[in-house]
Amino acid sequence: MSATQRFDKAAASTARNATNGQDILSDLVDQIDSRNAFKANISVIKTADEMLGSLLDIKT
Repeated sequence: MSATQRFDKAAASTARNATNGQDILSDLVDQIDSRNAFKANISVIKTADEMLGSLLDIKT
């Protein structure tokens, strides 16, 4: 499951559990975990973009 989908699922679960008076700690941990995964994905994309840019600069 993608980081965005995991975050959305955890956020919905947090809202549902908070209104029912249930424990939301595990939902918050899931949100933090998926946010970190999303940040990692962004870093990978930025690095790949920089590498491609460097490769194109070398070629020209």
